[in-house]
Amino acid sequence: MDFSLNGKVALVTGGARGLGLAFCTALAEAGAQVVMADVLEAEGRAATDALTAQGHAVTFQGLDVSSESDWADAVDAIKARYGQLDVLLNNAGVGGAGTFLSTTLEDWNRTIAINLTGVFLGCRTCVPLMAESGGGSVINISSIFGQVSDWLVCAYSASKGGVRSLTKSVALMCGEMQNNVRVNSVHPGFVHTPMVEQGVAETPKEIGDPYMARTVGQVPLGRIGNPDDLAGAIVFLASDASRYMTGSEVTVDGGFTAR
Repeated sequence: MDFSLNGKVALVTGGARGLGLAFCTALAEAGAQVVMADVLEAEGRAATDALTAQGHAVTFQGLDVSSESDWADAVDAIKARYGQLDVLLNNAGVGGAGTFLSTTLEDWNRTIAINLTGVFLGCRTCVPLMAESGGGSVINISSIFGQVSDWLVCAYSASKGGVRSLTKSVALMCGEMQNNVRVNSVHPGFVHTPMVEQGVAETPKEIGDPYMARTVGQVPLGRIGNPDDLAGAIVFLASDASRYMTGSEVTVDGGFTAR
């Protein structure tokens, strides 16, 4: 069974920190040439330099996933530099708390633009190059709140539910095209990341404390996850070991959705 990514080129959005940085590291350690893409240029270039210093093949690409022209520029750069793309990891996303009553239209549109439209643009822009490269693996990061929900994460849950369904639609179309591109979604549970920590910090204590008790406090494994806890699933889906998987959901949540 081959988990090696030697000879593969992987594009990771939102790669400068949190889950994205853990995914870039894991893919590089498995042998991939990694393109770390992010709007956080200073953090991204610093992370790229650090991984390069460790002997990994990592480059940085500025990318706003909600921008169609940014996607086109990124794919053109990858094609010019590597001539191929084998793995697309749509990881970039934003969080934020809010009910359907308290969420502003501005916040709703921003969340959908980054979390859902960004994945749509990534698939539409990158799959043709992946098909030209002989096929590959698209990995879309959804969330357990794309499978279940909570009243305090209205826009986030809607966007991640969209990623879940979009993944299946793209997988079916790739199957129809017989282009050898597989498309799967990953559904993380509660994980220590800057995005999660920022969301908690911005939530009023009288709302945040009960929320933490009824959600994070119910994880069967008894702890919040770390970014590295998801790395194995990502490498598996990126590799040929998962060659018969497409349109599937991989849940990594410490057992939360088993309830």
